[in-house]
Amino acid sequence: MPCIHFDILTKKDDFTFNEKIDPQASFNDKIEMKNIIFTYPEATEPTLNNINLTIEKGSIIGFMGVSGSGKTTLLKLILRLLNEQQGQFLVDNQSIDSISDWPYSVAYVQQEFHIIDGTLAENIAFGIEQDKINIKQLELAIKQANLTPLVNKLEHGYHGRVGEFGMKISGGERQRVAIARALYKNAQILILDEATSALDVQMEEDIMNMIYSLSSQKITMIIVSHRLSAMKGCEKIYEIDHGKIVNNYTYSTLSNKI
Repeated sequence: MPCIHFDILTKKDDFTFNEKIDPQASFNDKIEMKNIIFTYPEATEPTLNNINLTIEKGSIIGFMGVSGSGKTTLLKLILRLLNEQQGQFLVDNQSIDSISDWPYSVAYVQQEFHIIDGTLAENIAFGIEQDKINIKQLELAIKQANLTPLVNKLEHGYHGRVGEFGMKISGGERQRVAIARALYKNAQILILDEATSALDVQMEEDIMNMIYSLSSQKITMIIVSHRLSAMKGCEKIYEIDHGKIVNNYTYSTLSNKI
């Protein structure tokens, strides 16, 4: 996978909109992974071994595990950047074999984030020509991602430039831009892969509280973080070890255990 911060299931180096996605399509029920086994070429042992998992529409789940446990491979498999050698991957009882098979948008947010030297609007509606940006969708995404203070701060509002690599805005504001991109594209599944790990604890808490507030929109969220505090809104947190799901916890149970 290219080193990107946010993607709507594309094969380009950074965020664009996959034109095959049907904006009217909807994720209605669940993702199912049944007896999934995945082994990298020339590896002697499976990286994922007999994964069975159901992710309900609108649920918020987390994955935890040490480096090399299989978390990243599992995310790539969910994104359909990888395919299992054995087992089934189903969405609403339909097989999804590759990123181009997704009928709706899936947002993938990583720690690293490329911002173009353009306006805030261009960075949120990334890949869309400026005269074709839907202003109503843009303003709603700005409000939901709590970017209104940034808009008020920029000289020309959301037409204000954010600087090369986002030098004119803070780290927390850059992360909010990533979330605003997902909201602008009406992403129905949001995957956060250590997305806030470079932020300080207070800023991370503010961003995650904003993200969890989106649960009323029935956005399905999958969160990976080395900080347990970032997963406090998860309904279940799955522990992965040597490619297997070995436990699942509630946040309160796990925080008491640790």
